[in-house]
This record gives sequence, structure tokens and C-alpha cells, in this order.
Amino acid sequence: MNKDRVEGAMKQAKGSIKDAAGKVTGDTKLQAEGKADKAAGKIQNAVGGLKDAAKS
Repeated sequence: MNKDRVEGAMKQAKGSIKDAAGKVTGDTKLQAEGKADKAAGKIQNAVGGLKDAAKS
């Protein structure tokens, strides 16, 4: 597992927390930030997976 996969997973977790907090508080901006963080995390995690596969 490389750095991109770890950071991607952390971004996804942070995004999930922001998304949930935004839903609970009714803060649409926070909810949108959470969704954006989750998407960025998924992309970074996928890039890390491709890098891992390329090393094999």
C-alpha cells in the first residue's frame, strides 16, 4: 500500500464525517465539501491502486 492509497482513504473518511455533519446541522456547504472530499479520496485511492499494480 502506498502513500496515495493511505491519503485517499483518509480523505474519504474526512469527507464522510463532513457530509454527515452537514446533513445533521443542515449546512449544505459543509455537506458539499464532504462529498467533494469523498470523491477526491476515491480518485486518489484509485491512483494509488494503479501505482501498486504497476509495481507488481
